[in-house]
Amino acid sequence: MTDPNQIALNALRQAVEMAPGNIELVDHLAKTLVQLRHFDQAVDVYRDGLSHSAGNLTLQLGLADAYRLSQRHSHALAIMETIIESGQANAEAHLLYCKVLQSEGEHRQAIDHYKKAVDTDPDLADPALESLLGLTFEPDDQQEAPRPMRAGWSQGGEMMEELGEGEEEDSIVELEKPGIKFDDVGGMNQVKEDIRVKIIYPLQHADMFAAYGKKVGGGILMYGPPGCGKTMLARATAGEVEANFISVGISDVLDMWMGNSEKNLAKLFQKARSNQPCVMFFDEVDALGASRSDMRRSAGRHLINQFLSELDGVQADNEGVLFLAATNAPWHLDSAFRRPGRFERIVFVPPPDKEARVEIFKIALIGKPTEKINFEKLAAKTDDFSGADITAVINSAVEAKLHEAVKTGLPKPITTGDLMAAIKSNRPSTGEWFSTARNHALYSNEGGAYDPILDYLKIKR
Repeated sequence: MTDPNQIALNALRQAVEMAPGNIELVDHLAKTLVQLRHFDQAVDVYRDGLSHSAGNLTLQLGLADAYRLSQRHSHALAIMETIIESGQANAEAHLLYCKVLQSEGEHRQAIDHYKKAVDTDPDLADPALESLLGLTFEPDDQQEAPRPMRAGWSQGGEMMEELGEGEEEDSIVELEKPGIKFDDVGGMNQVKEDIRVKIIYPLQHADMFAAYGKKVGGGILMYGPPGCGKTMLARATAGEVEANFISVGISDVLDMWMGNSEKNLAKLFQKARSNQPCVMFFDEVDALGASRSDMRRSAGRHLINQFLSELDGVQADNEGVLFLAATNAPWHLDSAFRRPGRFERIVFVPPPDKEARVEIFKIALIGKPTEKINFEKLAAKTDDFSGADITAVINSAVEAKLHEAVKTGLPKPITTGDLMAAIKSNRPSTGEWFSTARNHALYSNEGGAYDPILDYLKIKR
């Protein structure tokens, strides 16, 4: 029996061959292929269309989306960055860029572009995407900027505290009180133990540490592939000791005016000292503390010097302030940050182990219609998948199920088979990171800091 979908596709292909410059027709064919999950074919159609209509925004956005859906995020990013930098981005472009950034774990930038999209066209508001980004809007004013609440796969909520008396109303970050603990983070037992020894035990047994003249403070640098839960671990750490939590990103510090970046950083440290016990978490810390030997401008050097001074507590005591930092590229971080009293312990955060993958699947499927899911089987087939990769697998399965439901009019629950099919069409994103990390671990591994990478890859030293 002839497949009606194939008949329709053949007719569309013939029409496009007759009129390759018809943008609407090309876009319709490619979108049809996307709906049928023929992503690679859609990419070919869009690329051929752009060869006839170079620079067309509709076709560029379609191509970027097809790359995103096929998990070729670097290709999608390259297209979207070109569109954004050209100044021709519309609301749909900002929304798509947000989705690409979210897939890459760049939540802060994703939030910025989501807000631009919704501010320009409120009809583009997407509750499902807001949930992935961890956003909430003030109920009385939808125009107010969204606030990030939490990231990760936890069921636990987090309480945001109001500014206290005497604090500046334009404070650049929120003070949080995380509601998640290590029990909410599946697996990663060795990483948790490293954090306990360095951060949690000193707070829980402060008198004993004081008897030995040991101050409560210091820091841990977490590194590993993107999307593996470093941010969630940081929040869980603060939750374990019931400490305040300050998450510091690049945009919270960097300023275009000379000297303002250093002032912003000083304010953040002062806020932490005023609310101890407090965990300060620096995301993408290599962007704030890149190697000074690689810098040509003095402004970057001044910021790093300020950062080091604050970590050392030169102007004020850091007692009761704990430092966590995360980076995907520890080899780009200035070596001075790894000295004792700063980020002296370096902890490798690998892709989640089997136990953690089971937990991530369970948590990510909460609220979705499912039927007899074999979590052990799913975990066994997702070696090297990051938490973000597993979320992408579930999203792919949901999209396929929705497409089937729209065609048949009968919504059905997600099964293990649906998720296994999605796993086959999604590849782990950690491979590219490990190919780079492997070289650093083999040839730039002074002191054995990157030995855990070699152990994970089972490479003999």
